[in-house]
Amino acid sequence: MMTTLKTIILMALLTGILYGACLLFHIHPLIAIIIALIPNLIAYFFSDKIVLMSYGARIVDEREAPYLHRIVEKVARRAGIPKPKVAIIDTPTPNAFATGRSPKHGVVAVTTGIMDLLNSQELEGVIAHEVSHIKNRDILIGSIVAVLAGAIVYLADMLQWGLFFGFTRDDEDNPFQFIGSILFIILAPIAATLIQFAISRQMEFRADEGGARYSHPLYLANALIKLEKGVSMYPLDRGNPATAHLFIVNPFRGESILKLFSTHPPTEERVKRLLEMAKNPRYLQ
Repeated sequence: MMTTLKTIILMALLTGILYGACLLFHIHPLIAIIIALIPNLIAYFFSDKIVLMSYGARIVDEREAPYLHRIVEKVARRAGIPKPKVAIIDTPTPNAFATGRSPKHGVVAVTTGIMDLLNSQELEGVIAHEVSHIKNRDILIGSIVAVLAGAIVYLADMLQWGLFFGFTRDDEDNPFQFIGSILFIILAPIAATLIQFAISRQMEFRADEGGARYSHPLYLANALIKLEKGVSMYPLDRGNPATAHLFIVNPFRGESILKLFSTHPPTEERVKRLLEMAKNPRYLQ
């Protein structure tokens, strides 16, 4: 409940930045939204195919992966959604992700590395986390957030070019608005990015909670500990870092980055929350 509230507040803040800037600079918000909407609509409707193709994921049927299908079916039934399609990615990097714009179009993809690393209970915890993403429609939420953040960035670019070509010379008579334009150009894209990452982290917490509910908190906690070590040993050597937020743990391990610029919460914090959930009878089977 708290993570959902935080997500709503962050999205409201993102919307407020956009509309506040539009009112301040007398720009219709629809202009920025429409510009940002087009690429994100394409991503929304075709994200499952694009992402699966980019990582060489192969949809498998029950005959090819009966063990994996049984886990997905079991968790999906508990979550009350249609059974997602199942895909396997041939890579030693232990990881998983979910995609699909709605529960009807859901796909759960796992790597061969994660199937080798985790036992059946831990894999169930991971699948439950991914099914939670599908049930929560996180692809839709992520698309909306991307549109709002993209609109703010486009708006900042428009103001920047306007100042460069002198389209906003009226601001010379209003130094406060001129200073506001400069501050917006510099700070708004950074703020939008930070909020977007913060929302991504809240969605991970919420999916962890769903994973605890549809499986068992300790299953997922143990899996995350193993995955953190596994990814550090076998980081993903191909793919787009822009898709890192889709995976259960960041697969692109390089230099450490600031927490504010991370799409995932610290694994230690996620495990701590899951261990607390394990003490709560409502999360136990």
